[in-house]
Amino acid sequence: MFVSMIIPAYNEGKRIGRTLEAYGNFFEEKKKSGLDFEIIVVANACKDNTSGVVRQIGKKYKEIKLLDFKQGGKGFAVKQGFQEALNGKADLIGFVDADLATPPEAYFDLIKNINSYGGIIASRYVKGSVMKPRQKNFRILVSRIGNFIIRSLFMIPYRDTQCGAKLFKREAVEKVIPKLNMTQWGIDIDLLYNIRKLGYKIKEHPSIWQDVGGSKLNVKKTSVQILLAALQLRILTSKARIFFKFFKPVAAYLYKHIK
Repeated sequence: MFVSMIIPAYNEGKRIGRTLEAYGNFFEEKKKSGLDFEIIVVANACKDNTSGVVRQIGKKYKEIKLLDFKQGGKGFAVKQGFQEALNGKADLIGFVDADLATPPEAYFDLIKNINSYGGIIASRYVKGSVMKPRQKNFRILVSRIGNFIIRSLFMIPYRDTQCGAKLFKREAVEKVIPKLNMTQWGIDIDLLYNIRKLGYKIKEHPSIWQDVGGSKLNVKKTSVQILLAALQLRILTSKARIFFKFFKPVAAYLYKHIK
């Protein structure tokens, strides 16, 4: 079995080295049991030394590839990574955050449990999941409210659409790429919604998630951006999509100015 793991990276020069070392070392060991892999880092619009760090560690692990783009956005990076993985021999294709919030053993657990499903997603909010340390109450509240809105808009059952570790069968990725609309924070919802529409089952699996220092994430701002992305996607996938041209400039303005 061959697994392609995509890591979207925006200004992660200070943290991605540790992630690549951990994943490279862990999965090198798994090659002894017949699991082959590659790690595709998609640097998007980076202004730091992310690409330099990746190239340096890539000298140690030949399985690490770098795609370096001037264009930004998580969704853009994930789609470019998918395309690159499909050019190879991957049986399973997924992505994981650059900050090591999901340790390699937790990602390997997704590989072991995908079985006959079209995809499997790590979840922080199902029984058996472990968060180290426990998230602050405000962040949990924001996450739960956002998840309720997303589930209501798209009628999907997942308690955690935004956890940054997901894995899919090659066939599902091939079919879903032409249907993806979102280039930024809405990519997770876009993927899950469209893969389900294609008839594939997706398993939500308990995971280990660790809060990592050095995050540049503004929880309040990002939460609003995810909600805006969800609303855009809902319009695009409904009979009311004619109104998207009016909603898009409003959403773009809010994306830039919300603090």
